[in-house]
Amino acid sequence: MMPSAWVRLERDEALAQAGDLDASYASGAAVGILHGVPVGLKDMFDCRGRVAGWGSTIRRHETPASRDATIVSRLECAGAVIIGALHMAEFAMSPTGRNDQLGHGSNPFDPQRVSGGSSSGAGMAVAAREVPLAIGSDTGGSVRLPAALCGVTGLKPTQFRVSVAGAMPLSPSLDCIGPLALSADLCGRALVAMVGADPFDPSCVDLPLYAGGWLGRKASDFTVVVPRLAVGDMLSNEMFESLARLRGLLSEAGMRFLEIELPDLGLYGDLASVLLAVESAAVHRRNLLNQPEVFGRQVRRRLFRGMLINGLDYHESHRLRSRLLRRFLRETLAGADALLLPTTPAGAPLIKDTIGDDHIKLEKDFSRLSYWTRGINYLGLPALSLPVGIDSNGLPLGAQFVGWPFDEERLLAIGHIVQSLSEWHLYAPLPKN
Repeated sequence: MMPSAWVRLERDEALAQAGDLDASYASGAAVGILHGVPVGLKDMFDCRGRVAGWGSTIRRHETPASRDATIVSRLECAGAVIIGALHMAEFAMSPTGRNDQLGHGSNPFDPQRVSGGSSSGAGMAVAAREVPLAIGSDTGGSVRLPAALCGVTGLKPTQFRVSVAGAMPLSPSLDCIGPLALSADLCGRALVAMVGADPFDPSCVDLPLYAGGWLGRKASDFTVVVPRLAVGDMLSNEMFESLARLRGLLSEAGMRFLEIELPDLGLYGDLASVLLAVESAAVHRRNLLNQPEVFGRQVRRRLFRGMLINGLDYHESHRLRSRLLRRFLRETLAGADALLLPTTPAGAPLIKDTIGDDHIKLEKDFSRLSYWTRGINYLGLPALSLPVGIDSNGLPLGAQFVGWPFDEERLLAIGHIVQSLSEWHLYAPLPKN
């Protein structure tokens, strides 16, 4: 089953809201930074009077939300027009967009290939030009993976910069809300609208971002570190060549590059996986024990495995986090503005290769797909994924710039420069007949 990018459309409400915004603009009233921008929401955010599905059928009889998620109310205050709710992987637990209940996310460039996940519908809708902006979540790469595989821009902010109040929890130590959009500039404007302290989420920091602070910078203002990479299991030849072309383009414009030895991202990813496994099992413990049949087979396996992880391992994963972050900043990012990495090893895999009964192979493939993103969530750092090429199958390729904590502005500036020098972000799927 190939699902639409949307699980719910709110045509009448959106048209009414757009009419109100038009009238406000005509009267000369001040307008917000997202005035009139159509936005889709991953189906994991509370909207007053609605039930967020979380990519499952289990919540259909839940009581509708009594208030909007904080990011929803902030987007609307900024003038955004909420169009509806978007497809997502079941409980946000698949990097491919797999959903055994609602159908698997499919790529607009080739419906036989995965969309990436878990913010599958967000990547699909923006790539298909159904909306210019969508909001997803990123716990192990779930904004950046669909952004890369669907050829759009995706921003994972610094951990705790955006309120998660009213959002589905998956792994509270890693969960992060971020935008997918047609450009880095629009991602930045969405982030401006969403950031700020929130009494409903005490973990959210009070650190505003100022509109347009990423504009007007030159390539020569920035130094980027790049790891010494080789083609292999985690990096296709086409992805390697796309990174080289991007580096050449930016070097010609004056950007400085320093080569480094990359620390063990696999270790960071493994530690993140421990946190995610335990915390997601805790979130779903009641339903997992009382009605396990409501979960898809793959999700059920992952949740049960989280219940078996040793508490000492979970504690150690937390204990090492700040130490490894300090080392990463001191030894990897020191003297630079950002780190350039692939977002995925290659273009989107075929859906048929991501389903089946060989669960050991499938989980190894899932881990490979998110290799370059999971560890960044463990460190809590911001990362901006950008389209940087097209493979021999006509599929988009994405790379990410990883930055310093709470310094999204520099990443957005680099993204804006990349998109002013190239046209990869303009590459779109052919319209459907």
